Amino acid sequence: MRSSYSREDVILLLKDITGMVQPQSTQERERQIQSGRHYSEMLPLEYVPSEKYMEAYRSALEHFSAPTAEATGRLAEKILRKRGKSVVLVSLARAGIPVGILLKHYFRAGYGLDVPHYSISVIRGRGIDDNAVKYLLKRYAAENLLFVDGWIGKGAIQKELTESVKPYEGLSPELAVLADPAGITELCGTHRDLLIPSSCLNCTVSGLISRTFLRDDIIGRDDFHGAVYYGEMKEADLSYDFIRHIEKHFSLPRTDGLCGEPAEDEMPFSGSLRYGIDEVKEIARRFHITDINLIKPGIGEATRVLLRRVPWKILIDSRSEKDRSLNHLIRLAEEKNVPVEYYPLVHYKACGIIRQLADA
Repeated sequence: MRSSYSREDVILLLKDITGMVQPQSTQERERQIQSGRHYSEMLPLEYVPSEKYMEAYRSALEHFSAPTAEATGRLAEKILRKRGKSVVLVSLARAGIPVGILLKHYFRAGYGLDVPHYSISVIRGRGIDDNAVKYLLKRYAAENLLFVDGWIGKGAIQKELTESVKPYEGLSPELAVLADPAGITELCGTHRDLLIPSSCLNCTVSGLISRTFLRDDIIGRDDFHGAVYYGEMKEADLSYDFIRHIEKHFSLPRTDGLCGEPAEDEMPFSGSLRYGIDEVKEIARRFHITDINLIKPGIGEATRVLLRRVPWKILIDSRSEKDRSLNHLIRLAEEKNVPVEYYPLVHYKACGIIRQLADA
């Protein structure tokens, strides 16, 4: 699969379906999704963001590159402690790809390790790409494969992984992420709801590829899941600009070979809302939402709602009204005339709620 990333940084186990699928508008996709069609059978229109929104992205990059780099280093050290030097990074396309590249660069700069990095597709409700997994298992021991993503919202992809890997002996469903406000995985850079600047953009910060695609008339039995390469948007591509901004802030291991600061691996939540999914269910009860898939918690997920779904409203934690990490959400909500409500969130700084079809 083509991308604007170097093959030295990542090998995409995806089928190039450029020109084979007609993208659809946000409104049309939302109508079909809520009518029962699976989201992976369609592709959204990709666009270059407005200059005002790009100002918010650049501000996010300026203020949150260092915390993102810190989380990357903390996650990398955890991976080395738990998985050792034979680890093979398997990022989930597409949000996991920049994280996988950052980890690969950290391992190389900090330890001189050339860690393999592949990217494959996992689709909620459809599972993992079986052909891609079989490709990897022919080349590497199952226990060395480690799945990588950007963040965990409420844990739907983690649940999908847990079910999907059961047929593969020795393959762990453990997911390594930069931010896990849901309190699900130990392999995370932080349990805080961290703004990872790449979550603010679509393909222009993800190697110019689309989200992954799966439909029988396009993807054959022996094919990898598909994706589109948006070469026409190369002038707007910021994929490596993002990588460079983050790795400038890496705090690499000391020359004595010892790892850095101990990772913050305690789950910081307790009580009736111990896990993110508990809070999602409470939000559903509070706002009379029958389908929790319409609730997308966390900064990254709320951003996705504004970028490629039909939002009903954005919730922002009452304590985070002046938090810089939410400026891009405010900007997007203003551009799209989406109401913002301040709400006492526990795990998250923000939460996006998709408009129910009956209200659309």
